[in-house]
Amino acid sequence: MSSSDLSGKQRKIIHIDMDAFYASVEQRDFPELRGKPLVVGGSPEGRGGVVATASYEARKFGIHSAMSSKTAVRLCPEVIFVYPRFDVYKAVSRKLHEIFHRYTDIIEPLSLDEAYLDVTEDKLGIGSAIEIAGAIKKAIKEELKLTASAGVSVSKFVAKIASDLEKPDGLTFIGPSKIEAFMESLKVEKFYGVGKVTAARMKSMGIHTGADLKKFEKTELVRRFGKVGVFYYHIVRGVDDRPVQPFRETKSISVEDTYQQDLTDKQDMLVELMVLAKRLLERLEKHALKGKTLTLKFKFHDFTIITRSKSIDCAIDSLSLLESLTLMIVDKTDLTDKRVRLLGIGVSNFLQTDIPPTDSGQKTANTRKPGHGQDAQKNGTGNAGPIQLKLF
Repeated sequence: MSSSDLSGKQRKIIHIDMDAFYASVEQRDFPELRGKPLVVGGSPEGRGGVVATASYEARKFGIHSAMSSKTAVRLCPEVIFVYPRFDVYKAVSRKLHEIFHRYTDIIEPLSLDEAYLDVTEDKLGIGSAIEIAGAIKKAIKEELKLTASAGVSVSKFVAKIASDLEKPDGLTFIGPSKIEAFMESLKVEKFYGVGKVTAARMKSMGIHTGADLKKFEKTELVRRFGKVGVFYYHIVRGVDDRPVQPFRETKSISVEDTYQQDLTDKQDMLVELMVLAKRLLERLEKHALKGKTLTLKFKFHDFTIITRSKSIDCAIDSLSLLESLTLMIVDKTDLTDKRVRLLGIGVSNFLQTDIPPTDSGQKTANTRKPGHGQDAQKNGTGNAGPIQLKLF
């Protein structure tokens, strides 16, 4: 059942987002990391290391997800890097969902650490979405020794935005009477489906906030932005009927960018694809997925689209492998005299495995070999110590 089956009732939607999930798990398991700037991700000494998650201590220096590890070091020379332990994060995520299922089975996972819950009719008959969100946060803190932030509202969009307002460890409720003013105050970058290019177009039209967007008629938004203009028209008015959809198997994960100026040089295209590859790897790691097929997408100035794919026998689980496959595909693609307005890169054909992915030339946390940061040490809890990539 999805939340669309609860027609006729005002919905009660909760968005739960764990706080700095990977980093918080590491700080929970290894007390020596608490209170210190910490990055979970690829080594700054390797090629193309990327930040998967930064602790709140590291975020104070401007470090954030998808940033290159080298940049993170420049911002905070004393930052500590540790290998991701995806098997551990997946185990914690399973326990997190056990907590969710005490209250509802209408759960839409967005990643290991984030989900929508429809509690319009909760299993315990509590009735109050705010009370349920508080109970979930309390259980997470007591049972998992972690914190989460929650947003509560009548739609997915508003609940998701609300969960980010009082991080970390926040709980924000935006009721029906407050939605209109809330949407009007939002910057356009916060709206679902508005990326950098669309935001720039909106700002060129004088649209900086929801209030500005609301001044435009539906027909004008459709003329300017196509079919998605209808969505913008409704969402700024708080109309979001998208149901909470219980888990459906992910078939592919991809990222793409539209460019304000068409790309005509193949080398420029490769540079942009390498930037996209870093973002793609971060998403794959967040979802703990590994696939065997890489697909590139090219949209040209005349809006024609081509895709080119390559499959291999092993998992695409490192930036160097992503880059190598990208080069192979681009080399075999005729881009002569082509003007590219959009590039995309995605991975599919996922492996059915719980084995955590590895970085190129690096070991996972399960491969505890000397010579890669500190040797594994036993701490007071009996856990092996974190595998540190670099300790400054």
